[in-house]
Amino acid sequence: MDTGCSSLPREILGRFAIYGEFEFAEPFGSGHINNTYRSRWNQAGVRVRYTHQRINEKVFVRPNEVMENIKRVTRHIAEKLEREGVPDRSRRVLSVVPSHDGKPWARDDAGGWWRTYLFIEETHSLEVAHSPAEACFLGKSVGRFQKQLADLAEPRLHETIPDFHHMEKRYTRFYDAVSKDACGRVKDVGAEIAFMRENEERGAVLIRALKGGGIPERICHNDTKMNNILIDDMDNEARCVVDLDTVMPGTSLFDVGDLIRTVTTRAEEDERDLSKVVFDGGLFEALIGGYLSEAGEFLLPAEKALIAESGRNITQIMGLRFLTDYLEGDHYYQTARPGHNLDRCRNQIALIKSMDAQWQAILELSTAICERTYA
Repeated sequence: MDTGCSSLPREILGRFAIYGEFEFAEPFGSGHINNTYRSRWNQAGVRVRYTHQRINEKVFVRPNEVMENIKRVTRHIAEKLEREGVPDRSRRVLSVVPSHDGKPWARDDAGGWWRTYLFIEETHSLEVAHSPAEACFLGKSVGRFQKQLADLAEPRLHETIPDFHHMEKRYTRFYDAVSKDACGRVKDVGAEIAFMRENEERGAVLIRALKGGGIPERICHNDTKMNNILIDDMDNEARCVVDLDTVMPGTSLFDVGDLIRTVTTRAEEDERDLSKVVFDGGLFEALIGGYLSEAGEFLLPAEKALIAESGRNITQIMGLRFLTDYLEGDHYYQTARPGHNLDRCRNQIALIKSMDAQWQAILELSTAICERTYA
């Protein structure tokens, strides 16, 4: 079988339970971590497309556990949607296509791990929120996702990346990267290193609250940047939360924080013109209002009290991770240009500074939204 795409092993498609006549495959998406492709098949005259991803084993060292989590989570949501009589269910949750031996993954001849999903047609994602209405439905989609998984039964999900949002351990790795200076880059990032040092204590608020029992452990997505939410082309409503590799135990605030980080500025994550990286209170109000309309009924007061801080916290941890990866030689995140990770880091720092300049207003707005949405 000629896939028409040299980076997609020709043997891998035949290992999944896909039927019909293969037509072509092509690279797809712009994710930082996994390599993604899309194929099209003729099934009795109907064109059906699938998404294929090679799981990055340097990031996810136990791909089988990643897929076990995804299978449990998608099955739970699908069963809930069916019980509720929700129409169009295959566009509202990912459909995992099994291999011919029934596993949710397959291995290529070189030992690589692959997964396949039914491609969700007539959807798109956003890189920037253009209006409060968009911010609102993005917030609602993540709140709904958390609510759907709030009653997932034991056993506990695998930690696919242990300590993923553990700020204290991220700082340990950061200081190690600074000390080793393996690529000779420390001399060029003095201001960025100084910013991270100055804000270390503030950055540990969420992880200390979670580890100390001040907020509960919940199942969360852990990577809710807005382009992981598929939006219907026709009615412009959110349909499906994707990129489920990091769905695992954590705090709901990790997800809220990443939404705030990506939705409340009209600048993309790697925008180099930092004058465009500005926190927008109107987008924040719509986002949190939408989120709490779904999640407010199960969040505790201690979680609601940290919503504003979560945005600053996750923005800081992402800036720290981008800077650490830059110092280590750009091994984790895919980059498109020299200094790409440094641009991303500076972007995140600029957003934090914009938040800081409006902090009292942000706190007051967050409190008011919580009070009027779910007291």
